[in-house]
Amino acid sequence: MAVKIKKSSAAGTLSLTPLIDVVFLLLIFFLVTSEFEDEERRLDIVLPTATSATPMISRPREIIIDVDSSGQVFMRGEPTDLVNLEQLLIKAVADNPADQSVVIRADREASFQPVVSVMDVCNSTGVADYSVTTREGPAE
Repeated sequence: MAVKIKKSSAAGTLSLTPLIDVVFLLLIFFLVTSEFEDEERRLDIVLPTATSATPMISRPREIIIDVDSSGQVFMRGEPTDLVNLEQLLIKAVADNPADQSVVIRADREASFQPVVSVMDVCNSTGVADYSVTTREGPAE
């Protein structure tokens, strides 16, 4: 004689959502209360001083320089010549000596000389992080 066992209807409606919520709350609790140790900061040392160390005065900001199809150079939307551009970049590098970056956007109809001149100004003012932007797409 076979014995039939009825399945409980409570097991079929067991919801895992509260269990998942509790697990995530525990995870957040342990992440917030755990102490992250930095081995190198536990040493009691006095850092040396340098006379050439320069603090970062303002927040690093990418400077965009545009070159239109006629070769005119624009910085921050205003036309400028290379001498004025050099003075502005010297000030920007003085404010952020290590992190100043420049993006050069040139029209595809522009000659290459103005772009090279802007790169030369970047090199002479100490901007090592400069790039020339292009547009993605098929070559025409």
